[in-house]
Amino acid sequence: MTKPRILFLCTHNSARSQMAEGLLRHLAADRFEAYSAGTEATRVRPLAIRAMAELGIDISTQASKTMERYLGAPFDAVITVCDQANEACPVFLGAMERLRWSFPDPAQATGTEEEQLAVYRAVRDAIRARIEQELISHLRA
Repeated sequence: MTKPRILFLCTHNSARSQMAEGLLRHLAADRFEAYSAGTEATRVRPLAIRAMAELGIDISTQASKTMERYLGAPFDAVITVCDQANEACPVFLGAMERLRWSFPDPAQATGTEEEQLAVYRAVRDAIRARIEQELISHLRA
C-alpha cells in the first residue's frame, strides 16, 4: 500500500508549513509522506526550529522551497496553512483533495523573544491538533 502524500503550502515556507511537515513526519512517517513549499522561498525561521525542538522534532535541516517544484507531482492532499497561500495557490492537477487550514502567522508576533516564541508554540500546537484530528485519525477510520 502506498502512503498518502501530503503537501503543506504557506506564503514563505518559513514557519507554518515547515512545522506541519515536521509534525506529520514525526507523528506518522510510517503512514504518510510529508512535504512543504511556499509561494516564495525564504528560510526556515529560527523560532519555528526552536518551537519544534521543544517537542523533540528537528526541522533545522529542512529548506524553504517554492511550490513550482511540486506542480506536476501527485498528492493525496494539498493543504494551505495560510490565507495568502490559499489565494495565490495554483490548481494542483495531481492533487486529489485541497484543504484550507488557516493559522495566524507567527512571524508577525511582536514583543520579547519569549513572547514571540509563545506564539510559535500556539500555532505549532494548533497545527498538531489538526494533523491528529483530520489526517491521522481519518486514516485509522
